[in-house]
Amino acid sequence: MNSLERIKAAISFAPADRTPAVPQLFGHAAALAGVALKDYLRDGGLLARCQIEARERYGHDIVFAFMDLCVETEAAGSILQYRENQYPDVASYVLAPDSDVSALAVPDPATAGRMPELLRAAGILRSELGDTVLVAGCVAGPMTLATQLLGIEAALYLAADDPARFERILDFSAAVAIRYGIAQIEAGAHLPIVFDPAASPAVVPPQFFRELLLPRLQRVFSAFRQAGALANWLNIAGPTGTILPYYPEAGVDIANFDYYVEPQRARELLPDTCLDGNMKSLIFVEASPDEVAAAASRLVSEFAGRGGFLLSSGCEIPPEAKPENIAAMLAACRGA
Repeated sequence: MNSLERIKAAISFAPADRTPAVPQLFGHAAALAGVALKDYLRDGGLLARCQIEARERYGHDIVFAFMDLCVETEAAGSILQYRENQYPDVASYVLAPDSDVSALAVPDPATAGRMPELLRAAGILRSELGDTVLVAGCVAGPMTLATQLLGIEAALYLAADDPARFERILDFSAAVAIRYGIAQIEAGAHLPIVFDPAASPAVVPPQFFRELLLPRLQRVFSAFRQAGALANWLNIAGPTGTILPYYPEAGVDIANFDYYVEPQRARELLPDTCLDGNMKSLIFVEASPDEVAAAASRLVSEFAGRGGFLLSSGCEIPPEAKPENIAAMLAACRGA
């Protein structure tokens, strides 16, 4: 059974030879290869090479055509600040609180910003790995892109003070996600993961998620399914227990859950959805390999009788993670 087959089995709750391992290795792949993060994030060929090399070292079941969550806002006109070995941040937002989003055009993934490089990475990964390993793309979810277009404080104030205008920004953000995600599928990604950290209950209340974000996520995932995505995958970190019950309504097939949510609780809330999580990301930096292996083994055992589980971190494994700790996670997954 190869990696892609293993993940497909988990999604459908079918038997597999072992639990799939999908550690969120993004910038760590650059660090492992001795490549500056600022170069990794702007060169699709370099990103693909680093992802393949990381996969060859660890043997995990997924590779990521993922740069950072500023790709879309940069493509729409925001100005980023890049540093040698840190993720970029927005130096100048494309939208002011009083500006109209109708003045913005949905970026063309073939030409806008770093989007073409991300598509190139997805194409290389699929060409090199075929259907042996899951090639995952990435889009920023509607709430996250809205905060990246305006700034999070301005976005939250606008949502309270002028909800109609804020909803137009959410609609624009959903349209960006749809166009960019479909382009990733067409370039070779098996699916685009929707990363929406700003949709977490740590940022906005569950009612906000249900009323404003759920309809946009439904729109995004419906478009991805029609475009041929292998599955719909939603990644929201933090204390998501209050919003997980809405995921099936959104069309989610794979639901990330962070360490804030106990595995048993996630199973109760989403009995028929493939779950992905929920190791603490910092354990890969701070703990010993034995501690990582023990934590991974507990999760594998927790889901052994259920299936429908992908062993992962709750959010990104830091670039500075210890390689021996990631290897320990994989060894535990294999029962070694």
